[in-house]
Amino acid sequence: MAKQEIYVSTDIEADGPIPGPHSMLSFGSAAYLADKTLIATFSANLEPLPGAAPHPRTQAWWEQNTEAFAAVQIDRQAPETAMPAYAAWLKALPGKPVFVGFPASYDFMFVYWYLMRFAGESPFSHAALDIKTLAMVALKGDYRDAVKRNMPRAWFDHLPHTHVALDDAIEQGALFCNILAEVRRSQDSAV
Repeated sequence: MAKQEIYVSTDIEADGPIPGPHSMLSFGSAAYLADKTLIATFSANLEPLPGAAPHPRTQAWWEQNTEAFAAVQIDRQAPETAMPAYAAWLKALPGKPVFVGFPASYDFMFVYWYLMRFAGESPFSHAALDIKTLAMVALKGDYRDAVKRNMPRAWFDHLPHTHVALDDAIEQGALFCNILAEVRRSQDSAV
């Protein structure tokens, strides 16, 4: 029997647009079943990469968001410690992990790079879902129009979006499950 999929909503905070020259400062993951059951969470604040430096535009954003920046400074871990622990957590989930992000292209790029560099593997393989793409399908519109302000309010639970990675992962995971439920209802009614 095939293992169920576990939707791992993940949000990262970084000091630049790409990993390597810039560092992932924090990440949080919330593992959901398709029915929106939250089964586990994982988060870590990371020490910057040696030789990496903040991008000026990202640094300017952090200077405007001092509370969020203070949050990513607490209990920082070396990536060599945090990423193997994260890989083990992913492998211990009761199903196959599927990365979920908003946008997946940004968050997955950092998480995959860090997992491969510091854990030597990615339990996600290349399985990554983009919430914005799913919303585009549900809204039957264009990708660039699938932004939060154009999404039905019923898709949003009353959860905070704080730029603290775990808070945002939980909030975005609930959004993903709500959109997925609507898409599946729509498919069922079309049959």
